[in-house]
Amino acid sequence: MYSEPEPNTAERMREAHATVATMLGATANGSHESWGWRGRTLSRPVTTASGEGWLRLVSAPAEKAGGKLWEGPQEAERLMPPAVPRARLRGRHTWTEDEHGYLAELYDRITVPAITTHEPTLRKAPDLDDAWWNGLSTALDAIAAVPSNRVAVRQEYLDRAMPQFLGTPVDTKVPAWTTAHGDLHWANLTGPTLTILDWEGWGTAPAGYDAALLHSYSLLVPDTATEVRQRLGHILDTPVGRFAELVVITELLQTVSRGDNLDLNGPLRARLSELT
Repeated sequence: MYSEPEPNTAERMREAHATVATMLGATANGSHESWGWRGRTLSRPVTTASGEGWLRLVSAPAEKAGGKLWEGPQEAERLMPPAVPRARLRGRHTWTEDEHGYLAELYDRITVPAITTHEPTLRKAPDLDDAWWNGLSTALDAIAAVPSNRVAVRQEYLDRAMPQFLGTPVDTKVPAWTTAHGDLHWANLTGPTLTILDWEGWGTAPAGYDAALLHSYSLLVPDTATEVRQRLGHILDTPVGRFAELVVITELLQTVSRGDNLDLNGPLRARLSELT
């Protein structure tokens, strides 16, 4: 999804990936590499005794290794129902070496590509059929019903950030909470067959959060944004759904203030005007 990091980071991650692959009985399959932000993750297709797999390596400073993000995929494997299509987690291993902590996760390999491959924002309308959209709707309803003490969005953050980034008085109290994937954008969805990827950050969020996030990341393709609103209207076309959109717009406008997602600034503000 991201470009290769600085050479010293790339070399360290490749060595760690090769080491843990051997430990898990996996062999790299081809030369393809999928890098995360600033080399935080490195994933590669692998072959194991039980078939094709996908080996994902996560790195963090040793003192920050562990916690919610590292436990997310394992907890999703344990708690998410069959109605939620995802790559199944076969095994994991954690270790610390020098100042770095590592988490390796071995998944079933998903051969269907992500809808976007280099960023979460949609720039071209995808060709998705009714089965895909119906599957997504069913999956979001199933995720929302999963009990969890994990947290994806905090009320305290909204109390501070919504007035600051929306620029208008707004009631920041969340009207309803449900469980959310927490990062439902186009790079975490595959097509034409649906799989939902990346379960690091799932947890409780304002009801409708996932649908609202997908909609906001669709705003550069108006026809798809309209389709998201239509297909997920039972979530978005409600008071709690509209509040969730304000939450997501807050978060993305904050990223704009940091120099990211700059081309979403105009569409986000236009949508904000429609909602307030």
